[in-house]
Amino acid sequence: MADVPAEDLKTTPLTERHVALGGRMVPFGGYSMPVQYPAGIIAEHKWTREHAGLFDVSHMGPSFLSLNEKSGDPEADHQAVAALVEPLICGDIKGLKPGQIRYTLLLNEAGGALDDLMVARPRDPAWAGTLYIVVNAGTKDGDFARIATAAGSKATLNRADNCGLLALQGPEAVDVMRDLIPEAAELGFMTYGSFKSDFDTLVIARSGYTGEDGFEILVEPAHAAAFWDRLLADERVKPIGLGARDSLRLEAGLPLYGHDLNETISPTEAGLGFAVSKRRREAADFPGAARIVREYAGDLQRLRVGIQFDGRLPVREGAPLIDQSGREIGQVTSGGFSPTLTAPIALGFLPPGEAAEGRRVTAIVRDKPIQGTVVKLPFVPHRYFRKPSQEAKS
Repeated sequence: MADVPAEDLKTTPLTERHVALGGRMVPFGGYSMPVQYPAGIIAEHKWTREHAGLFDVSHMGPSFLSLNEKSGDPEADHQAVAALVEPLICGDIKGLKPGQIRYTLLLNEAGGALDDLMVARPRDPAWAGTLYIVVNAGTKDGDFARIATAAGSKATLNRADNCGLLALQGPEAVDVMRDLIPEAAELGFMTYGSFKSDFDTLVIARSGYTGEDGFEILVEPAHAAAFWDRLLADERVKPIGLGARDSLRLEAGLPLYGHDLNETISPTEAGLGFAVSKRRREAADFPGAARIVREYAGDLQRLRVGIQFDGRLPVREGAPLIDQSGREIGQVTSGGFSPTLTAPIALGFLPPGEAAEGRRVTAIVRDKPIQGTVVKLPFVPHRYFRKPSQEAKS
């Protein structure tokens, strides 16, 4: 993305709060966003792992796609709206249960990822025929245009990216939420609902981008700052910037669009085969299906892997990966220092024959070789909360 002049950067409903808290503001996705607060990235990272971190992710792209004409039959209306978006993505949206969220990918005709996104079905039958869709900040205008075009005259896409979108993440997030919105604390991982509150209706999903249990909350712009203040009034909660958000998602082994995912990388190459739903794969009815089905059968040129490096020098994006003969075989796509493991870690791509767990690989950083080992992802175990009924299905 081209650099945006400071005066042209967008702001979120919480920008003034970040400045007042001493947040160091940087350009990100066309917005002015806090990369860290005075405590620093490592302290913020550790606080989220141990307590509850509060992130402003209002730069993301929340939206609602709603049928223009509904039949009144909740299941039929869901099937109808799902049929509008399924030709763009590889996920089974028709099969969503009420309140369920699905992670999927928007694909081009070559099977490359245009974006990764969340698509959710409302719990309330009164909202049948609507999908809650959240896309990435840097691609949202193109994503929204693509979805609106696919919907045509049958449905309307209503953007909600003027709202506040807050992420409350960490092992104490559920207790904080229980004190504020008790019903929301009963959600299971990758489910969501709408809840009445002192801050008008909140759309709350039990999901996140840190590997920790937590929630993402959509709040009307007029109430966003007050809701942020209410959360921060809890001693278990501290504000967390983009720097720790990135180190947390890296430890969780989660891809970042534009780095570990792009228009040339398929879901299978990225290790996201689970996002290609079985029904869609068998029908081969999504963009790039021929390539992706071949890759499922083993015809893969590269795989996303996790690498833990020796020493303490971070290995950043773009560093070449070489084999023992000095031949370049891959590249790092995300890298940094893991506060939890106290070691450099990275995501990158390697040929399948070089991608086995335990394989040694070398990165070149400033003309210096740095040794590393391919490890199983995630680097730090996920701590998502699944209800017993979800565990039984997994």
